[in-house]
Amino acid sequence: MTMNLKLRTAFEHHAALKVISGLHNFESASVAATVKAATAGGATFVDIAADPDLVRLARQLTPLPICVSAVEPEKFVTAIAAGADLIEIGNFDSFYAQGRRFEAPEVLALTEQTRALLPDVTLSVTVPHILELDQQVELAEALVAAGADIIQTEGGTSSTPHHGGTLGLIEKAAPTLAAATMISRVVSVPVLCASGLSDVTAPMAIATGAAGVGVGSAINQLNNEVAMVAAVRRFVEAIATVEHRTPVR
Repeated sequence: MTMNLKLRTAFEHHAALKVISGLHNFESASVAATVKAATAGGATFVDIAADPDLVRLARQLTPLPICVSAVEPEKFVTAIAAGADLIEIGNFDSFYAQGRRFEAPEVLALTEQTRALLPDVTLSVTVPHILELDQQVELAEALVAAGADIIQTEGGTSSTPHHGGTLGLIEKAAPTLAAATMISRVVSVPVLCASGLSDVTAPMAIATGAAGVGVGSAINQLNNEVAMVAAVRRFVEAIATVEHRTPVR
């Protein structure tokens, strides 16, 4: 597996920013707006649903690496053929409201199936935050052993902040920050901290050992592209303020 040079460099500098349009978002106008904002704002790469038409659309709009997300391995094959650069098993957050859970054995099986189908494609896998923290760490180690090149964390959609302002933003990010902290200490691959982050908490993710952050609703739910670009730039600037130090193991 050869990771895109731009992406690898960003991870090495603990400065990667992934902008996510949504695993269930198949609206071309919405995806296009998110991709254009990510590009104009200085993001490292974009993450869209694993749909060949959306991949071709995104490829026309951006030079950035395109990641595609799904929970069905066969969807990755057609998306890669359409021009996607890397794949992500995850964005599980979007399923929890439907009562759909992803337990460790299923995530590991999906990883093994995907790696068998696409042995040379950069593979990111999300660790479900519904697992206890020690189980998340164990799963992350197993996923890397099974061929995952990037581990992504989550947790924002299920956190319930009790305060407003900055304290509320920290509470919102707490589950994914905790996972990134623990997982980054035990795996040798980049950890992407995602879900529930803001420009306040993104630097915390980098400081805990994450090699980058993933942002979705904080950008894709905004109502105009100017605001979306500005939000992306805030994240880029926030991440750049962190002097990365290797976490104590």
